[in-house]
Amino acid sequence: MLVRLAVSLTALLLVAGVAFANLSPELGGKPTKAQRRAYAQSGHYQDGEFRNLVPTALMTGGSSTLCMLWRFLFDKDPLATPAAPLPMQVLDSLSITRKTTDLVRVTWFGHSASLVEIAGQNILLDPMLSVEMGPIPWLTPNRYNPRLAITAEQLPPIDAVLISHDHYDHLDYQTIRRLKEKVRHFYVPLGVGAHLLTWGVAPARVTELDWNDSVQLPGLTIVSTPARHFSGRGLTNRNSTSWSSWVLKSATKRIFYSGDGGYGPHFRAIGQQHGPFDLALMECGQYDAQWAEIHMLPEQTVQATLDVRAQVLLPVHWSAFTEANHAWNDPVRRATAEAARLRLAITTPQLGQPVTLGTGPLPQSLWWQ
Repeated sequence: MLVRLAVSLTALLLVAGVAFANLSPELGGKPTKAQRRAYAQSGHYQDGEFRNLVPTALMTGGSSTLCMLWRFLFDKDPLATPAAPLPMQVLDSLSITRKTTDLVRVTWFGHSASLVEIAGQNILLDPMLSVEMGPIPWLTPNRYNPRLAITAEQLPPIDAVLISHDHYDHLDYQTIRRLKEKVRHFYVPLGVGAHLLTWGVAPARVTELDWNDSVQLPGLTIVSTPARHFSGRGLTNRNSTSWSSWVLKSATKRIFYSGDGGYGPHFRAIGQQHGPFDLALMECGQYDAQWAEIHMLPEQTVQATLDVRAQVLLPVHWSAFTEANHAWNDPVRRATAEAARLRLAITTPQLGQPVTLGTGPLPQSLWWQ
């Protein structure tokens, strides 16, 4: 009886929360009818939804969504969150503005938010730079640390923001509002532009790219490449926008960012077409048997890095939020062990610690222990 009551109360709170969220500007915008008709030409949009290259189930493992939610809320791994704020190198606008054409430097801010300095361009990936996530903070995970290594206001001018998909932990309304005036251009998957326009970004500074589309910046090529995931910011817009991984190519260096997604043959195809890569920022975290096809296990992260032919792995999508029922540091422990077994170089910087290519040893301390 108590369990049934608890489930009913939880469901009621979720319904109330969703109703509130639907009134929030954080939900974003919707593609127009004309845009949706155009998306049908992409080859991976059908019946009003974007599709993956291979069949992909959102839920796996044979358990119901309600059981999964119950387990996440009331039967968490005892180490799902760290006991204290994580070590972090605090940055400011002066320590992160040295733009040179020969420097390739990556600074990871936690979860998937990263700044890539390449070919004299500042490229910002999935800038979720808020402590709270989404329109209902009491319902969604909060960041482990009460502050970030840098704020949106402290970032240097940004030449391009790349968004992998529209989930709240990758496309953050508050960050976009604080950041939009210093961004030259936003490059996003099909459909995601509607969110940015709703939030006040000028249409001339937003470009939607389909898989395998590319754009040219001075000295740099940006390519939207496939991923295996899903999208949506509410209950009624599942897969109404697309999702991407991203390739950055300068005259001398190549960087890959996986975005979110499950393991699949697209990694090998990307490696054959665009590799080898000097560094791959790869999703590594928030996995579970209940959604095994939309997020990779750490061992799959390592294999995907080998598939894209990257020399070095930088695991991301961990160390900020608990969105799955595993220990908070399980991703990096397992990825480090598997990389050692397969003799793949891995770099494990602290939050805010720059990773500079070609200037000596990369950060590899076991700071999470």
